[in-house]
Amino acid sequence: MHAESEIRTPLILGDKNYKQITDDIIAPIEGKTSKWWYFLFTIALLAALWGIASFTYTIGEGIGTWGSNNSVDWAWDITNFVWWIGIGHAGTLISAVLLLFRQKWRMAISRAAEAMTIFAVINAGLYVSLHTGRPWVDYWLFPLPNQFGSLWPNFNSPLLWDVFAVSTYMTVSIVFWYMGLIPDFATIRDRMVHKGWKKFYSILSFGWGGRAKHWQRFEEVSLVLAGLSTPLVFSVHSIVSFDFATSILPGWHTTIFPPYFVSGAVFSGFAMVLTLMLVVRKAYKLEEYLTIKHIEYMNILIIVTGSIVGVAYLTELFMAWYSGVEFEQYTFLNRATGPMAWSYWAMMTCNVISPQLFWIKKIRTSILATFILSIVVNIGMWFERFVIIVPTLCRTFLPSSWATYTPTFVDIGMFIGTIGFFGVLFLLFSRYFPVIAIAETKTILKTSGENFKKIAAAQHKDHHKVEQH
Repeated sequence: MHAESEIRTPLILGDKNYKQITDDIIAPIEGKTSKWWYFLFTIALLAALWGIASFTYTIGEGIGTWGSNNSVDWAWDITNFVWWIGIGHAGTLISAVLLLFRQKWRMAISRAAEAMTIFAVINAGLYVSLHTGRPWVDYWLFPLPNQFGSLWPNFNSPLLWDVFAVSTYMTVSIVFWYMGLIPDFATIRDRMVHKGWKKFYSILSFGWGGRAKHWQRFEEVSLVLAGLSTPLVFSVHSIVSFDFATSILPGWHTTIFPPYFVSGAVFSGFAMVLTLMLVVRKAYKLEEYLTIKHIEYMNILIIVTGSIVGVAYLTELFMAWYSGVEFEQYTFLNRATGPMAWSYWAMMTCNVISPQLFWIKKIRTSILATFILSIVVNIGMWFERFVIIVPTLCRTFLPSSWATYTPTFVDIGMFIGTIGFFGVLFLLFSRYFPVIAIAETKTILKTSGENFKKIAAAQHKDHHKVEQH
């Protein structure tokens, strides 16, 4: 008697062929814009305008308009910068790493995840431009030829490493995302009737003709970019963590920060992909392409990264105790029991306890539970960045300099503004670009389509009967 492998769950449901895949994914672009889209776009645009007003006010009046003070000189600006960079991590990871590992389930989510990466990094960049305090001299961060004699960027500064890491990550992510879109733009171009839109998609598709040579180059460039992107996923957030790890503050100068920040970033990034894709799935009727199986795979990765983050938190506590340094011990004691303990326990609940619910199959395959928990995880990851920064700076070495922190309407306006700006960009993307990779999805139809799976199962059954006879 020999063991038989179970036929895997299909990744494309329904009786689909190549034309139907194109029709279904392009439907939101060719069809009329729904009222819900306009409603959400208006809300996002209003939030973005509030953010623009807050940014403008900050540039006009200075960063004294923020809640930061002499003790807590870094607060929401860095919290939100690190949060947005973290969210921007899952896109490239899903696309690049899963492409290198030939994971077919990435097809349904890679396109939206890559777009999310770019929009999140743009928002992070807005904070970088301001948190230096003097944005008009931000060009000093770049090694440009200048007339200032020996004034060159300080390459010992992690803030400078941030500029290089984030700009490199942004560039590679945009190229990687755009490369994947070219065959799909050509598909839309060939179907468009309106001359203006036809011309628009024709320019975007770079004269793609779908010849064998085009596909060969497409495959090669995708692999090269995936290979370049993978180390960037790990380097960018490691470098962001050096902003803290290279300091002498208790609770910051720790070698666990790079892997801890990277796993946390992937954790929050996957959660944000789920939040966005569950809405897109429902709004554009893409349930047959983004299946429960995809959602379950994502939730399993959230369990893994959430558990790593939990271990990192416990490691920090253990090392503070084991070091025997009273400053270090007090920092963690203050985080858990001090005046801002509520933020610490919010972080612990959202990031360590909530993902463990996904061990229960009923929860990790539930759309509603996944949507709620994905939002909870992102709230928790925001609190993680807040806890690292604000409670630590509120209680540093000198009790005479201890202070508290309260965000002002400008801090809040900028944060809501970036969320609104992100929403505007993502809604425009989902309306005019295919949210699922058409060409790539077609490549897995014959191996992962439900109708082809049924044929394969029937053939397997017949073959088994013949063997038995």
